[in-house]
Amino acid sequence: MAVIRDVMAAFELYQPGSVAEAQRLLEQHGSDAWVLAGGLDSFDWLKDRIKKPKAVIDLSGIEELRGVRTTADGVEIGAMTTLTEVVDHPIIKQKYDLLAQAAELVASPQIRNQGTIGGNVSQDTRCWYYRGGWPCYRAGGNICYADAPEGRNREHAILHAARCVAVNPSDTAPALIALDAKFVVRTRKGERVVDAEDYFIGPDIDITRLHILQPGDLLTAIRIPSVWAGAQFYFEKIRDRNVWDFPLMNVASAIATSGDSIERIRIAVNGAAARPLRLKAVEDAVRGRPRSAATGEMAGKLAVQGAVPLQFNAYKIPLMKHLVKRAISGVQEATWAS
Repeated sequence: MAVIRDVMAAFELYQPGSVAEAQRLLEQHGSDAWVLAGGLDSFDWLKDRIKKPKAVIDLSGIEELRGVRTTADGVEIGAMTTLTEVVDHPIIKQKYDLLAQAAELVASPQIRNQGTIGGNVSQDTRCWYYRGGWPCYRAGGNICYADAPEGRNREHAILHAARCVAVNPSDTAPALIALDAKFVVRTRKGERVVDAEDYFIGPDIDITRLHILQPGDLLTAIRIPSVWAGAQFYFEKIRDRNVWDFPLMNVASAIATSGDSIERIRIAVNGAAARPLRLKAVEDAVRGRPRSAATGEMAGKLAVQGAVPLQFNAYKIPLMKHLVKRAISGVQEATWAS
């Protein structure tokens, strides 16, 4: 178990004024650099001395990374835009309220005032073994303590686990996947634009990280296309406490109907696996069907096919089934228990 100290290890602090300067610093320091956005995830790592970067690149002074801008095909949100700004922005609330709903359920008002959209989608897993300094697979060891016979795994994965059973903790990630958002990444080779669902990776791809960013890369913006503007949205988050807690699981859906039938749909969950999951099989199954409780029931059962519970998280299977059911039917029930 790691020894928790109150004094951070020494590092060089850099505060660039532009994306170009930040990228130059990241390329210069490579794997020794740490990107600081809102700092709410970073300071935990640094204070506990689990991560000891030699250089910290503070992005807070880069104005071009802030704000919500309208585009010819939707909106673009700078990666350093705070969650509070996302929640309060009139265009987001009017046309893409799914993201506003998700962002408003992140932690507490004080944290949303500081935390950024880029930081929320790029934060590391909250597995207590990993963050406590245990030498697990994700930290370079040869064991998953959460998946061991004596492990505590109430918050861990029921789907797509590969050695590591830790989950992604982001609330905004499934909403952005449901909105078919694009993530803009600056790399050494230039700008790269990826679908939101492809920004996140699981342990089968790389067990040491939850996203595609490599040393030297920088997430600069998130673009939301107009195709889902004003759709029928549903977001729900289940957590132990109403304030502060990370999700045990959450769900986001965007639906366009034709008459009583579902014409177009995107749906994603988080907290079920190491990465946010777009439920393509569910989308295909419900397309053309009425948006009803019966359709939602069918979708919920389909969503949990292949789920494998650990010792303490079997509750996540009925939880996921009912969240998907409600996201399809659009009706929030008083309880999720089966």
